[in-house]
Amino acid sequence: MKKYLLLFIIAVFVMSCSKKVEVKGKITGGSPLERIEFIEASGVATLPLTNIGLKNDGTFAGSFEAPKSGMYVISYGGKQNLVYLKTGQKLDISGNGATFPTEYVITGDAKKNNDFFTAAQKYLGNYAQTININELMMKDEKTFLQGVQKVEADVNKNIEENVQKFNPDTEVVKWKKNDIASTLLTLMSQYELTQKQISGNPSFKVTKAFTDYENKLQANKDEMVKENPAYRSYLLSKMSPDFQKYAEAKSKGKTDITTSELFNDYLKGKKDISQTTKDYLLAFVMAQSDIHPTTAEKTVEKIKKIIDEDIKDATIKADLKKIQFAINGFKIGEQAPEASLIKQDGKSYKLSENKGKPYMLVFYASWNPYIGEATIPVVKEVVNFYNSKMNFVFVNVDDTKDQFIKTSNSLLKGIKGTNVYGEGGLSSDIAKKYGIYGFKLPCFIVMDKEGKIASRPFFNLGDQELVNILDKQTGLSAPKVDPRVQLQPGLNQPAEQLPPPPPAPTK
Repeated sequence: MKKYLLLFIIAVFVMSCSKKVEVKGKITGGSPLERIEFIEASGVATLPLTNIGLKNDGTFAGSFEAPKSGMYVISYGGKQNLVYLKTGQKLDISGNGATFPTEYVITGDAKKNNDFFTAAQKYLGNYAQTININELMMKDEKTFLQGVQKVEADVNKNIEENVQKFNPDTEVVKWKKNDIASTLLTLMSQYELTQKQISGNPSFKVTKAFTDYENKLQANKDEMVKENPAYRSYLLSKMSPDFQKYAEAKSKGKTDITTSELFNDYLKGKKDISQTTKDYLLAFVMAQSDIHPTTAEKTVEKIKKIIDEDIKDATIKADLKKIQFAINGFKIGEQAPEASLIKQDGKSYKLSENKGKPYMLVFYASWNPYIGEATIPVVKEVVNFYNSKMNFVFVNVDDTKDQFIKTSNSLLKGIKGTNVYGEGGLSSDIAKKYGIYGFKLPCFIVMDKEGKIASRPFFNLGDQELVNILDKQTGLSAPKVDPRVQLQPGLNQPAEQLPPPPPAPTK
């Protein structure tokens, strides 16, 4: 009996420690060409944790490792919303293709928390219509403070009513209250800036009553900076004027200094700011200003150094490295890693089979309509021009091998190259090793004849930099093309957090 009791205790412990979230549901009228993605809303790396496809009847199912319990962005069809998820939870979510995920219905484990959150959001939407913010901004400070305090009281009263109605977990209630506090702090920061401009006095200061109320709203600032991107945005907006002056002085006469370097140095002089806050704010600025697809390799290395030396939080450090790799790829000259790949006949395939000849990896999936409509015609021209001097490996990241066979037979018919499949699609070995996500498709990476990385990830076959690399690797000289013919709207940007933050301070 003791043995079985022990096994039961172990099973319960494993379940309670599981970070996996299982997702299923149905989107009536949903399209199998659309994908559902989840992103951690409070994290610094806005990379999708999963990418789930719909079946023809609109049903879907999948799972992902959730870093922690908290708010997550759910994305579908170019629209986003927030859901509150707990690790080890089963999420059953459904809706209509025309409105999902702006509107959704949740049943099962996650119901009570998200019913509370949805009710709170609905109240806020209606309440906002009753307030004239512009008029409030023009009031004297005492009247403005009274107005903000009334907003806080009204919203918190509604939150408590919804707590009684839905019995949500304490954590989601705290998150909502902190979110409201962040919104009010942002409003107060805007008021202070407006009053300074109206007065024409650069030395304008708000009263002690004003700053006391600001401090009250952010009494649990360490928790807020960890959980609320809106609070990080507020802190950055407060720092912005001071940082602008610092950046102008420090960058004078310098042409290669980055915003991240300036902000990192600026934070080092702020003894009153906790290391946790510094880590989150620096990560925010780096992700917004210096981690993007066209970042120069020299800058990429500068950012890596800052991440390694100055970010102290292990999770933030790991997330930043992950997003930098997803956007900027491997270091040029690094050996391209092998990955688990199979051909249509089920036989395994190794990238090293290309050794002795440069090659290009082309990542694609059937559910991205842009690839078939705009990319493949140009791929044919590129392959026809370069294939005598280099190989092309087309890596499919569809959900199933059957879909891979169907897609490669139709989409790549008549195009010379090797067609292979990464089992598991975007969860495959090769997708993980090469940092491939849905927003990066199609993706092109060039290797030299020694099997070493010869390019960053490209998303546009007409990019002149990519053409130059292909010419260099093959000894050929391609005709000039207009890069605009290949640009895909919205490409190269990881999904954004909700609510969207204001711009980070720049030099």
